[in-house]
Amino acid sequence: MRRHYAPERERRGLGWRAGRIRPDVNGGSRVIEQDELSPLVAAAQAGDRAALERLLVRLRPMVLRRCSRFLPHYADAEEAAQDALLSISLHLAEYRGRGSFLGWVTVIASNAARSTYRSMRRRAEDSSAVLPEGADPRTTSVIAGTRLDLMESLAALEEQHPALVESFVLRDLGDLTYLQVAEITGAPLGTVKDRIHQARRFMRERLGAGA
Repeated sequence: MRRHYAPERERRGLGWRAGRIRPDVNGGSRVIEQDELSPLVAAAQAGDRAALERLLVRLRPMVLRRCSRFLPHYADAEEAAQDALLSISLHLAEYRGRGSFLGWVTVIASNAARSTYRSMRRRAEDSSAVLPEGADPRTTSVIAGTRLDLMESLAALEEQHPALVESFVLRDLGDLTYLQVAEITGAPLGTVKDRIHQARRFMRERLGAGA
């Protein structure tokens, strides 16, 4: 079974055994229920390092799936997922039980994926690398110079309509319900639905123009 190694900064900061996030061998691909995580969250917030490690192992498949919605190349999604898990571990004490814990995790994963994309795009723009002829953009990392239409469109949405981005990302890429999005953003449900509708229209027009 493949082992997922954490970056050096995580090994120093978290002290995980052998410096790695151990794979979840007990059904990591199944849907996580909020209630089953609550004891781990409480124990980890109280300083239990073993509970923190178990919590991160349980969250990792979900976080990786969330990041993959933004970054189809596995290595890119994995980089973002590692950053998200590190952020979760460092900021876990800030979660006060207001709203869904998994919603809170989704926000962190989404932000990490978008941050990873922006970082890779900057590196690609600074690089003289050219994609080989015939390279498939669906499986080629943006580090190599490819353009991901979804992320480019999201960047345009953020630049032109910043108030629409968070609700759209959480609903359509984070798979949260409208009520969960309203809870996280603090906006009325009607406002959330309107923002998502506007964002979807913008994204359809943007992606359609690039087809």
